[in-house]
Formats: sequence, C-alpha cells, structure tokens
Amino acid sequence: MSYRTILVNFNIDGPVAPLMDFAINLAARFNSHLIGFTAAGVVAPTTARHGILIDNQTMGREREEIDLRMKILRREFESLAGTHVSHEWREAVVNPTSLLIEMSRVADLVITGPDEVMTLGHSERCVNLGDVVLEAGRPVLVAAKDAKRIFTNTALIAWKDTREARRAVVDALPLLCQANDVVVATVADDADTLTQESLDDVVTFLHRHGVKALSKIIEDKHESESLLTFARSIEAELIISGAYGHSRVREMVFGGVTRSLLAEGNSSRFLSS
Repeated sequence: MSYRTILVNFNIDGPVAPLMDFAINLAARFNSHLIGFTAAGVVAPTTARHGILIDNQTMGREREEIDLRMKILRREFESLAGTHVSHEWREAVVNPTSLLIEMSRVADLVITGPDEVMTLGHSERCVNLGDVVLEAGRPVLVAAKDAKRIFTNTALIAWKDTREARRAVVDALPLLCQANDVVVATVADDADTLTQESLDDVVTFLHRHGVKALSKIIEDKHESESLLTFARSIEAELIISGAYGHSRVREMVFGGVTRSLLAEGNSSRFLSS
C-alpha cells in the first residue's frame, strides 16, 4: 500500500519552499506523482447604501494580481520539484476550497500547510480546512511548522472505536510503516476490559502489517488536553486521528479533539473522516 499520487495545496499568499521540501521528501519516499495546486477567487462586486464597494476595475486588478501570484508559485514549484519527483501543476481562479475538494479525486493523499496559514484572510484566498477534511473523501496531512522530511521516529494514533478512526488507521498505514515506534492511545477515565481489547485489536492489526506498535490508556476526562500532553511527552512527530464534525449552516464545525489537533503545530497531523 502506498500513496501513488499526492496533491499538495499552496496558499496563494504563502511561500512554496517550506511545504515543498516536505512534499518532495514524502513523494520521493513513496515514488509518488506530485501535483502542486493553488487557487483563489475574485471577490464579486458588492453594493452598499452609497454605491459599489468593489467595482469591475478593482476586480480586474485583483484578477491580474492572482494570475501573477500563480505564475510565481508555479515557477517555484517546478524549480524545486526539478527531476526529483514526477510532478504537474494545477491552478484556477475560483474558490480554493471548492476546487481542492473537487481535485482530491485524483489523489491518494492531500497535503496542506499548518492550519493557521490556511485560515488567514478571506474565503476566496484561503482554504477552509474543515470543509476539505470532512468533504474531500481523502485523508489530509497537515504538515507541522517547518517540517521538511518524512517521519522516522514516533507516531501517535488517537484511538476511538469509531468508523473515522478505523478509516484513519488504514489510510495512514504507509506512513505508520515508516515510523520507528507507534503508540495507539485512548483517553478514558472509566476504561474497562472492552477498552483494552479495542486497543489490543488495533495493535495486532498493525503488527500484521509490519508496524511496531504498543497501546496506552490515558486515564483522564479531559480528552483534548491529556492527548496533546501525552503526544508531547513521547515527542510524536505524527498524530493520526479520525476527523469528527458536522454541518451547521454551510459551516463545517469540528469536534473538540479534532479542533485541538489542528491547532497543535508542533506535530504533523493526519486526518480521515
């Protein structure tokens, strides 16, 4: 099992190089085809009581600025990819979230930069990471700050016996096989034999795929805080989790643990829904 095609999203207003180092390292390890992606939409004319706030001339200038940024990002991407990995580039002047969700059909894995990069600015220039994670139908890997290489040390699986977590474990198998150590952890202040059996089954599943793993029950009622504290204590480079959320008036709202994981920039986070 591998990631034959990786789609990497570049924010129209952000740099290419940091995330590109990470993506190239990952693609080279798995002999993957790398697709660079960026998109941004032009804000439509709006009217106010005293007239037009954003007119056609302003839209034209914004379109020119977007086209220029896309050319710059494409040149950076192609220069850095060089002959290291098979690659291509895709871009469009359109809402970035909608197109990234649509383009995920071509990939096994979607990579983005840290969450704070993705949420600056307005929705026509930044990806709504919540929508992508919950609607793309593909696992999303959010790179840690300054991450430049694939993981070789410790990975943490934030385990719940749910469909989303089971899907995340399978989707992350290629990455888990790269880790020296994997910890399957669950947070429960009322753990019982069924809790331990669930963890043991996941560990056994991983062993059968050649992944060295052990289990851990974190006895606490504060799930998000205790999970992240444990992740830091074992210096986890990668945290794997199911993504939990629901739709509320077109806004994808994350559950508490998922939201906390996305705010944790010191580890890369792998999310499936």
